[in-house]
Amino acid sequence: MAKKGQTKLKLLYIKDYLEKYSDEDHPVSAETLETMLKNKGIECERKSIYSDVQTLRDYGMEIFRVRIPENGYYLASREFEEPQLRLLIDAVQAANFITEKKTKELIKKIVSLCSEGTAKQLTKQVYIENRLKCSNEEVYYNIDVLNRAIRANRKVEFVYCKRVISDDSHTVKIKERRFTVSPYALIWSNDHYYLVSNNSKYDNLMHTRIDRIKKVEMLDEHARRFSEVSQYKSFFDSADYVSKLFNMFSGSLKQLDFICDNSILEEILDRFGKGVLITKNAENDDHFRMRIKMVVSEGLVSWILQFGNKLEVVEPLSLREQVRDRAKEVLSLYDNE
Repeated sequence: MAKKGQTKLKLLYIKDYLEKYSDEDHPVSAETLETMLKNKGIECERKSIYSDVQTLRDYGMEIFRVRIPENGYYLASREFEEPQLRLLIDAVQAANFITEKKTKELIKKIVSLCSEGTAKQLTKQVYIENRLKCSNEEVYYNIDVLNRAIRANRKVEFVYCKRVISDDSHTVKIKERRFTVSPYALIWSNDHYYLVSNNSKYDNLMHTRIDRIKKVEMLDEHARRFSEVSQYKSFFDSADYVSKLFNMFSGSLKQLDFICDNSILEEILDRFGKGVLITKNAENDDHFRMRIKMVVSEGLVSWILQFGNKLEVVEPLSLREQVRDRAKEVLSLYDNE
């Protein structure tokens, strides 16, 4: 029989064992639990395990008992279900701003939230070595410092690394530049993680990739108010902000008007969701009209050009001219044959 001082430990050991080893396909017998406890120096009677399992049920754990294929218990409900863990693993694998080493560490922590049997099934589909991953092992540290600086409303200083062609034109080298900025938000967009901030030399927002940042330091100086450099007054709405950008290019916010071919409706709705006003085009049933407020930038121009003649800019005229000029530049590369 377990000593009084070991009673609480006994319950915790059973709880941990069921969480780690049991699932619907791998029930754990009372005999197995008894052996596990003995190995930890806790002597107990078999019937006391039945009572302990009931206590864990009363606590709220969904523990089922089965008799086929063998008599035993398994944990039927967990904080995270298998499809949810699959989504988390896939997101970590796809995030190229997380290094290969930290990707493996993070996936190991994720699968620890399920049974050992489920973990083996989940990790069978993990492929990391051939994925594009950054090599900056400071990423976790950088995110932590930047988060604390944003909460404390303090400026940060860091070194930003940019790849350039070397003078001999045969190799790529790293060019470093030091920045002091007021940080406002961390945003994941287009498979990259960005810091949105303000360089006090300018009255706008800048975007810097987290994986290219090194040597981050939080300063004592208060950050500049984001209301001075953005449309937001009470709080920086990062979700609204990123919804108006293309490929994290900054620019001026304007009302846009497009005429689109009906064939690209799904792509338009996938990109903008409820934030776009769509109406029938009175002049042509094969097209629809789209109106939305977006940041006009080089990224937007590139996005428009991918649709070719299926999307036409009506307003503003300045954007229409930008698209026309870019199209002429592209044509000139192929028009001299």
